[in-house]
Order: sequence, then C-alpha cells, then structure tokens
Amino acid sequence: MSDEQYSHRAVAWWTSGRTGLAKCNSAPNAIHFTAPPEFGGLEGRWTPEDLLLGAAAGCFTTTFHSIARSSKFDYIDLEVEAETTVQKAETGYTFNDITIRAHLTVPGEEVRDQALRILEKTRDLCLISRALATRPKLEMQVEVGKGLAVVNNTRRE
Repeated sequence: MSDEQYSHRAVAWWTSGRTGLAKCNSAPNAIHFTAPPEFGGLEGRWTPEDLLLGAAAGCFTTTFHSIARSSKFDYIDLEVEAETTVQKAETGYTFNDITIRAHLTVPGEEVRDQALRILEKTRDLCLISRALATRPKLEMQVEVGKGLAVVNNTRRE
C-alpha cells in the first residue's frame, strides 16, 4: 500500500433564507443547496441527500472506469443511479439503505461474466461507498448492445 495521502476539503455555509452554498478547491463553481422540501427547503436545489447520492454514483462510475481501463475491459456505456429512502427512527432520521443501480452495456455476450466481476469489484473498492456507515446494495444490469466502446479512454465503433 502506498504512503500517499490526498486531502479533500469542502466548505458549506448558509447564505440566507432557506439556502446555502458549498464549494471546494477542486471546482470553480459553488453549489447552491437547501434542505429537502419535506423539511421546508426550496424546490429545484441540491440537498445534502442529493449530494451524497451524487457522490456515491460518481465514485462508482469513476472507480468502474479505472478498473475497466486497467483490466483492458471494453464497454459501450455505463449509467449509475443511486437511490435511498429516509425514515424517522428513534434517534432521528436515517437512511434505510442506499441502492446503486449500475446499467452497463457491453459489446458481446462473451464478456458478461467479466463485466459482473468488475461491477462487484467496483462496489468493494469505491471510496465513497466504503466511507458510508450504510453499505450500498448493488443492483446490476448488463446489457449487450451495439454502439461505441470505450477503449483506453477513447471511443471506437
């Protein structure tokens, strides 16, 4: 294991009314956020729950791409959806679970088993998923289709 460390930092503050801003050093634009509408937040803004799910989906996507690239695994497309439900518990509101739905399109039936193995490895290695107290459930779907394949970061027919 490498001794390398990477530091990430995000800052959030309440601006006024029912909205706040979050920013980080790695992106030039701040994100406007609010509480969920169920808690009096504004419609049409990111909520912390949305940001968490976006982080889980984004991490899964980038981790899959990295593993596929290092495995020289060609695929056509990957769409990742993260979903949760929130429920009131004795200790406050809590996530029931987080489900990751990975819809992967591959160029042929002969790579289906390898695709499933890489998806499972992605679930196990995704840094955001590993950081969550609630381990994401993974729902996988592999579709065989025709189109462009991603080969070493380059699309080809």
